[in-house]
Parts: sequence; C-alpha cells; structure tokens
Amino acid sequence: MKNCKNPISWVPTIYFAAGLPFVVLNMVVVLMYKGLEVSNAQITFWTSLIMLPWTLKPLWSPFMELYKTKKFYVVTTQMVTGVGFGLVALSLTFSNFFAASISILALIAFSGATHDIAADGVYMSELSGQQQSKYIGWQGAFYNIAKIVGTGLLVWIAGRLGEMGFGVRNSWLTVMAVIGVIMVALSLYNAMMVPNQATSNSEKLDFKRVSSDLIAVIKDFFTKRYIWYYIAFIILYRFAEGFVIKIVPIFLKTATSEGGLGLSDSSIGLYYGTYGAAAFVVGSILGGYYISHYGLRRVLFSLALIFNIPFAVYALLAAFQPESELLICSGIVFEYFGYGFGFVGLTLFMMQQVAPGKHQMAHYAFASGIMNLGVMLPGMLSGWLCDEVGGFSHFFTLILLFIIVPLAITWFLPFTYDDKGNRLN
Repeated sequence: MKNCKNPISWVPTIYFAAGLPFVVLNMVVVLMYKGLEVSNAQITFWTSLIMLPWTLKPLWSPFMELYKTKKFYVVTTQMVTGVGFGLVALSLTFSNFFAASISILALIAFSGATHDIAADGVYMSELSGQQQSKYIGWQGAFYNIAKIVGTGLLVWIAGRLGEMGFGVRNSWLTVMAVIGVIMVALSLYNAMMVPNQATSNSEKLDFKRVSSDLIAVIKDFFTKRYIWYYIAFIILYRFAEGFVIKIVPIFLKTATSEGGLGLSDSSIGLYYGTYGAAAFVVGSILGGYYISHYGLRRVLFSLALIFNIPFAVYALLAAFQPESELLICSGIVFEYFGYGFGFVGLTLFMMQQVAPGKHQMAHYAFASGIMNLGVMLPGMLSGWLCDEVGGFSHFFTLILLFIIVPLAITWFLPFTYDDKGNRLN
C-alpha cells in the first residue's frame, strides 16, 4: 500500500463530500427558491449558470499541481463549502436574499468543482491500480448516497419542518445550516484521515510549462477524428434532460390549480430524491451489464431511446394531473430508471471513443465538461420556455420533439474504436 491509512476510512467521505454540494446546487436549491416564491425563469437561469465551474474545471486543474498538496485542496474546499452553506443560511434572513444567496452558491460551486479535481487526484495518486478497482464501488456508492441524502432526506426534512410550523424560510435556513455543519465536520475528519503523502509537484513544474502543456492537450483534443460530431452528440444526448431537470421539481411542487402536481417538499424528497435516486442506481448497474453483454456499438441507439423516451412520463402527468401519489411516484421511478440505464451509454462512449490517446484523462475531463455544458445551457432557458409556451403540459410535450435530434445523431454516430479498443479504419 502507498499509505498506512485504510482507504475505507477516507474514500467514502471525500466522495460523499463531492456529491452533496453538487446535488444541493443542482436540485435542492431549486425547491428552496420555489418555496420562497422566486420566479421560475430566475430559478432555472441562475441555478443552471452557477454550475459552470463543473464545466470549466479542466482549465485550472493542471495549475493546482503547482501549489500545495491534493489533500490541502480536499480539506480546504470542504471547509470553504461548509462555511459557504452557513452564509447561505444567514442570507435567507435578508430582504434581498436571492441575490445574496445565489452569489454565495456560485462561490460554493467553484469550491465544489475544485474539490472534485483534488479528490480524484488523491484517489489516483494514493491508491494502486488494484486498490482503485477495489474501492471504485465505494466511490460511486457514496457519491450516490450523497444524492439521496440531498434530494431525499434534506428535502424531506425541509418539508416536515414546514408542516410543523417552522415556516418555509426558517425550514430552508435550518437545512442549509445543517449542510454547512456536515461539510465542516467532513473537512475536520478528512484533515486527519486523508493520506499526507499526496505531495505537490511544484518542484518539477512551472506556470509557463503547465500553460504550454494545457494548450497542447486542448489542441490535440480538437483535432481528434470525428471530434465535432462527437461534441454535437455529447451535447445533444442530454439536451432534453437539460430542459427537464430544472422544471420537474418546480412542476411537482406547483399547485394543481397552476398546472402542477401540488406535492409537499417531504413527498418530493421521498419520491424524487429517494425512490427516484435509488432507481437511477439500479438502472445504471443494469445498463452496465447490458453494454457489457452486447457491446456499446450494438446498443447505443437503444440506450438513447431508453434515456429519452421516459421523459414522456412528465407530459402525461402534466396532462392528467393524477391525484394518486402512488401513480406519481411510479412515474418518477420509471423515468429515473431509464435515466440511469441510458446515461451509462454516454459515459462509456466518452471513455472509449473520445478519451483514448496520450492525454486520456484530460480528454475525458474535457468531454465531461462539454457534457455538463449541454445540460446547463438548456437548463438556463427552461423556466423562460415553460412560461412562454403556456405552462407545464405544453412544455413537456414540446420536450418530446427535442428528443428527435439526439436520436437521429445517435443513429448515424461513427465509431473510432471497436468494443475491444482497436482502432477502426
């Protein structure tokens, strides 16, 4: 082993700390702002825009090697994120709470994206190849547990506090403060448990060389075979999801008289954040076995169908507005299962077709950043579009038309490598 500390003592905690801020910024604050009566257009635009650091993080990640250690960045960003959520809680007491809180959340996003770079760096530098394989399941499990805690437990708590008479503002203030305490506690714990051997490479590198290497890596990425087709595919595969992901929580919470389903925060936390997130995990696992058995080239189009078609669930729910919460929950679980099952196809495509080469890790990071951008941009416009087309029913119906383009581009998608990694002519 490269260090004397058992990886089980720190791998779960650093990846839980990676998942929690991401899901809170991407999903939970949407429900918070909806409860605080911020307009849909403002919610979707700003909560999408603040996710930009997860797209741009490959641009500053090489320079982190010049200063301090990976452990320093892991511990510091967790502390900054924790303090940041505490300030978000405080900002909810202000009259101009939206501007104040969204500004702090933007800083948290930068801290969270930087944390992800450092967490992956510690994982790869401190574990042998065999250990990386051994603990990859723990990594993914605790990242997804953070999602369940964020969109499930914490949203449920906010709902229950509201039902107990705390009021919407005080309920969310309490939840943001709890998240802050969790992140600070993780920082203090990981300061003791994350290995100290993760050292800086500042003695080997300088700013000029890192800048030159980064330019070369970017140039190599954009001269890959089929790269512009691949970029279009990566962006469009999740295009419909980008519109849906911000609107669905708002749709679930909005009163039935206004075209929504009128669910409480506690119900949304249970159905969307717990059962839905669990269905996503199950779908992801089964999707991986499906690809392994048949090969990515044979099944990619079917994965695109399975990923996109379930969005029809929300068009049906918006059209009929069922009162049965069991039916609503079943629809959410079905959509999330398809989401998880189909999402692995895009992830594996980026690994096997876009990333291969001498800069494999960096090029996968670029592809992931482009993927996030493809979700962020439609997310920014989703609230405006929903208002413009006249409500949720028309919006979700329109989204079904948007899936035609990604399905078409997937059908004609060229492959550079076969399923065994051999380059095709």
